[in-house]
Amino acid sequence: MNDRGTTAAGGRGWVGDPVPRLDGPLKVRGEAPFAAEFAYDGLVHAALVHSTIPKGRVTALDTAAAEAAPGVVLVMTHHNAPRMRPMPLSGTSEKAGGPDDLPVMQDDRVRWNGQTIAVVLAETPEQADHAASLVGAEYDAEPSTTSLARAKADGTHTAVLFGHELHVEVGDAEAALAAADVAVDATYRTPYQNHNALEPHALTVVWHGDDLVVHDASQVVVHTAWTLAHMFGIEEERVHVTAPYVGGHFGGKGVWSHQPLAVAAAKLAGRPVRLALSRKSVYRLVGGRSLTEQRVAIGASADGRFEALIHTGTSAHTRNDALVEAFPFTSRSAYATRTLLIDCQGAYQDMLTPSTMRAPGEAVGSFALESAVDEVAVALGLDPVELRIRNEPAVDPTSGRPFSSRHVVEAWRAGAERFGWAKRNPVPGAVREGEWLVGTGCAAASHLYVRQPGGRARLTLTADGAATVEIAAHDAGMGTATAQTQVAAESLALPPDRVTIRFADSTLPGLVAALGSSQTVTVAATVLAARRALVAELLTLVGTGSPLAGLTPDEVGPHDAGLARLGDPGRHESYASILAAAGRADVVVEASAPPPTEMAEWSMHSYGAMFCEVRVSAVTGEARVSRFLGSLDCGRVVNPTTAGGQFRGGIIMGMGLALTEQTLVDERNGRIMNPGLGEYHIPVHLDVPEIDVIWTGVPDPRSPLGARGIGELTITGTGAAIANAIHNATGKRVRELPITPDKLL
Repeated sequence: MNDRGTTAAGGRGWVGDPVPRLDGPLKVRGEAPFAAEFAYDGLVHAALVHSTIPKGRVTALDTAAAEAAPGVVLVMTHHNAPRMRPMPLSGTSEKAGGPDDLPVMQDDRVRWNGQTIAVVLAETPEQADHAASLVGAEYDAEPSTTSLARAKADGTHTAVLFGHELHVEVGDAEAALAAADVAVDATYRTPYQNHNALEPHALTVVWHGDDLVVHDASQVVVHTAWTLAHMFGIEEERVHVTAPYVGGHFGGKGVWSHQPLAVAAAKLAGRPVRLALSRKSVYRLVGGRSLTEQRVAIGASADGRFEALIHTGTSAHTRNDALVEAFPFTSRSAYATRTLLIDCQGAYQDMLTPSTMRAPGEAVGSFALESAVDEVAVALGLDPVELRIRNEPAVDPTSGRPFSSRHVVEAWRAGAERFGWAKRNPVPGAVREGEWLVGTGCAAASHLYVRQPGGRARLTLTADGAATVEIAAHDAGMGTATAQTQVAAESLALPPDRVTIRFADSTLPGLVAALGSSQTVTVAATVLAARRALVAELLTLVGTGSPLAGLTPDEVGPHDAGLARLGDPGRHESYASILAAAGRADVVVEASAPPPTEMAEWSMHSYGAMFCEVRVSAVTGEARVSRFLGSLDCGRVVNPTTAGGQFRGGIIMGMGLALTEQTLVDERNGRIMNPGLGEYHIPVHLDVPEIDVIWTGVPDPRSPLGARGIGELTITGTGAAIANAIHNATGKRVRELPITPDKLL
């Protein structure tokens, strides 16, 4: 069998075709049901009341006015909420999904400013919102830590990622830095950032006796089902979570406190509940990217070879979470260097638990690293592209493992040519068009390859030659269903319209979270495993007169809506013929993907070379991105159309990271001051130029289908490319994001 997913005899393949999104027509017609659009008789609507202190106790809750308001069904507080166990912390069990292990409305404790202290249920959303505004609360506030400076003063600790401390030493980097011909040693800062998916978090909940149905905006349906079952003390099989359509997640639509609150409220009321978080509530309850303070120091020889690379610093998080913003991660494998020091410290704050946000750690870490590399290029008088190529590693600098496939130099060369890099004026502030100072910059992008171990799928082949693949994966707009339809169609030698993908349902096989840009390869490996199981099962059904009689699974592969001997398409029998001869209406197999051993044997990443042109107003300090190119090395691209959307979306999100996005926190009390799109600024259409993307297309021989992750790649490097272009335009080196006009005047 051919494990690369092509047909047995080299026939028509679908992987690599720009197939339009299969869910596009449904969404355009408004026929795709999202989490807050499931209707039930007797449905009531929930609104939340949030705490206004960062730490302490609720000493009194006045709910009388809310309970008397029109349409109100009940008000739930810690006094009457059903008993719930704390969420199991992510990583403590295979299916645990909790961002922290704090109690959810089980006591009078307040642990962050914005914690839910009451849930109001009413007949309409408007009535619920009005009644929530009538709830009064009194507090006994306690001393709290609500700034990074205070948290650092209280002491830091070495952060842990994937069970390993984020500390790496190769040689004496500090000594090598001191002895280097050229050295850059600077501090870079990045702010809190919040999730702003197009669809705010929402769910519709209904209890049927002891059985629970949850329609959620989720990227982890199985984890959510297991977590809710644990919290409410029921069997996992009694919880059914679906998320067929999700309006973006970017790491933020995991398990948070609003899901068990809605479930508890539905249980208390005995009625179905819909909870659609306001944008303000998303900011209060769903963690985002934590702030960082990073030191990057690079020592280089006169010819530009790196002698020392130091990437250290601190990020804020809480005492009860499972995640720290691992900003130095990208520096582990980016460049060849004689010595290396990486260290990430955590500092505890009384705050909402931070979360994964597109390319956690790597997005902000690449800003610091790639800005420092640009500073070295300026100090050496060396072209920034050439400096990066000159320090290209032969093997992984920290693990010593070989790279599975690394063609980033080709990406740099192709990108530089297409962008017109050779025309760049390296002198800062030298190019001006009227009031606009024009500059160009570049940066490297990188994202770790991940294939999850929980891939399992059910494959059903029916007598009419149609196939259905069922797996508990997710599609939040990135095109999973479309891409996996192509993978299944090619691997089964069927037209795409004969393949159905069922996903985002906790009752389906598999444990596949939509995290780490890992779904494409995880699901593809599982589909290929199911294909192997199907071929073996079909061969047990063929009769003695079949052209396939006597052949083994290793000698056969799918071809032309059936099976054929490898290299001999004349020995072929259609699926329909095999099932008809056996008197079968269908064949059903389940299979699991092999363990992702490639991740332990090879250093595996997706890479990119990011090129940017900016224009900065000498009058107002406004910075505009006028051109952007991403030249990428990410393995085989399954669908150029959906991949192009992912690439451009990541770049746009990187523009927000660089220029506009910042969660403003009042350090006196931990209150988020800009919880909404009116004050938290993300890029809009007029901010975004035409974005060009190209890729090497070189398959990775160690990955299923030769593909690697792409969803988070292009937000890395983008912030630094913009910052470096701004330096080229103005001569001002801004080391703190976002780069707002006040920093350029």
